[in-house]
Amino acid sequence: MPSRPRHPLRWTLVCAVLAWGAPAQSANPPVAQCGKPVYLTFDTGHMEVAPLIADVLARHQVKVTFFAANEATKTGDGSLGEHWAPWWRERAREGHAFASHTFDHVYWRADAAKGSAPAFRMQPTAGASAGTLMTLNAAQYCAQIQQSADRLRAVTQQPALPLFRAPGGKTSPALLAAARSCGYAHVAWADAGFMGDELPSDKYPNAALLAKALRDVRSGDILMAHLGIWSRKDPWAPAVLEPLIVGLQAKGFCFETLRTHPAYQGWIAQHKG
Repeated sequence: MPSRPRHPLRWTLVCAVLAWGAPAQSANPPVAQCGKPVYLTFDTGHMEVAPLIADVLARHQVKVTFFAANEATKTGDGSLGEHWAPWWRERAREGHAFASHTFDHVYWRADAAKGSAPAFRMQPTAGASAGTLMTLNAAQYCAQIQQSADRLRAVTQQPALPLFRAPGGKTSPALLAAARSCGYAHVAWADAGFMGDELPSDKYPNAALLAKALRDVRSGDILMAHLGIWSRKDPWAPAVLEPLIVGLQAKGFCFETLRTHPAYQGWIAQHKG
């Protein structure tokens, strides 16, 4: 059971909200339910392990935040395509949160200012221009973020959070400023929260990644993994996800979505869709 907050009045208010089934877009930001929260997040990938991940999360009543791009998948028409739409709708019904990962999974490579206007050298890994280096201005980059958020809203019937994660976590101050100007704050991850599921499994076996996470994760950390990585020989999720959740819960941690993260609550309240 989660530990009871120190403030009885806050606990009473939280219980009242839960009892009445308040909608996700409430007037006040949600309140974290335990004293040692961690924030598990998943970026999209080839989606092969997505059903397994969903089963594990449901079994342990863990809510996470998904950062979605329309990436190539092993089955179907892209991770945000019609094939996977029922999967996303079910996650919304379960109470998970969603945010943009840029629609075409666009990597920042360098700033490329044109005069005084910001511009960026980018390389998508999905979509019609996959693999092509291109220059996007701030509005075009914002459109990439917005396209994913719009698709998530259409599929889940709930607004995406006004947050995004740049593919690979690669950004620049100018890129972050451009995104914030169109209403999106960037979400990275804690050093200990890097789950390592995209690393080569011969050098970073699952047992070592699990042991490292259980040793190093601290309260407040944002954790990051994927819904499938093409290059990893021994997939991370089937071996690590469930023992990670069980192990962290045994140490008194609970799992929250980014709706309750103190660094983003104010921004979310000000930029609700």
